[in-house]
Amino acid sequence: MKTFLKTASIATIALATSAGLAAAQDDGPLKIGMTFQEMNNPYFVSMQEALNEAAAQLGAEVVVTDAGHDVAKQISDVEDMLQQGIDILLVNPTDSAGIETAVRMAKDAGAIVVAVDANANGPVDSFVGSKNRDAGYQSCKYLAEALGGEGEVAILDGIPVVPILERVEGCKAALEEAEGITLVDTQNGRQDRSVALGVVENMIQSHPDLAGIFSVNDGGAMGALAAIQGSGKDIKLTSVDGAPEAVEAIAKGTAFIETTAQFPRDQVRIGLAMALAKHWGAQVVPAEVPIDVKVVDAENAEGFSW
Repeated sequence: MKTFLKTASIATIALATSAGLAAAQDDGPLKIGMTFQEMNNPYFVSMQEALNEAAAQLGAEVVVTDAGHDVAKQISDVEDMLQQGIDILLVNPTDSAGIETAVRMAKDAGAIVVAVDANANGPVDSFVGSKNRDAGYQSCKYLAEALGGEGEVAILDGIPVVPILERVEGCKAALEEAEGITLVDTQNGRQDRSVALGVVENMIQSHPDLAGIFSVNDGGAMGALAAIQGSGKDIKLTSVDGAPEAVEAIAKGTAFIETTAQFPRDQVRIGLAMALAKHWGAQVVPAEVPIDVKVVDAENAEGFSW
C-alpha cells in the first residue's frame, strides 16, 4: 500500500506540472501511442478508457492498436505509430522478448517508452504492472483454505506471457504450502471462455475427485464456471483479474468464490505519469512500479469495480 500511495503521489505531481503542460502546448499537441496485446478483454478495454480520459485532460492525441497476440503485427503497429510522430509509447507486449525490436526503434526515434501490465525487453524507461505472482499466490491460498487444506485441484493456464507465468508460479507456491492439496492437472484454456469451457469439461471427466480449479484470468474462469455448473459437481473456482462479470458471479454465491483483482485503470494512469515526467525533463523515473492487488470474495464483491 505504501508503494501505491507513493506512486499515486508521483502521478499527481506529474499530471499537475504546469510548466510541463505549457511546454507541451508550445510544441503542439502531445501524441501518445499505446499498443495492446489484445482488446477482446474488458481488462484492456477499461485501460484504454482510462488512457483516453487522461489524454483528454492533457489535450493530447491518442493512437491505439490491437496486436491480437501477434508480435509481428505489434512491431508493425509500433512502426506505424512512430511514422505518425508519437512522443510517448505505452506498450502492453504480447511477447516480452519479441517486442524488443519495437522498443529499440521507439527509443531511437526519440520516444519515451513505458511498459504497462507486462514488461518488455529492451531500453524501456519504466514498467508499471500488477504484482502478478502475488495475485496467483493469494488466489490459490484462498482456494486451498476454502477446501480445508485437502483435495485435488487443477490449474487452467493461459497464453505464456510473463504476467500469466507469474500467476501460475505464485499459485503453485501457495498450493505447495498446503500438504493435503494435490495438483492433478494443468491445461491451457488460452484465457478464452469458449476454449476454457471445453478444457474444464475434460478436466472434470478425467478427474472425478476434482475439488478446485484456479484460472489465470476471469475470461477463462467464466468458461470454467459454465463447465462446473454443467457437471453438477461441487468444485470451487478462483481466478485473477476482478472483471465485472466475475465479481457479479462471486456476489451471487456461485462456485466462483474469489478473484484477486488488479487495477488496469491505475496501471495506465501511472504508466502515463511516468512517461510524462520523463517527457517533461525528469532525469530519473522509477524503473519499475509494482501495483498492489486485492482479494475479492463474497464479503466485498458487492459494489467492487475497476
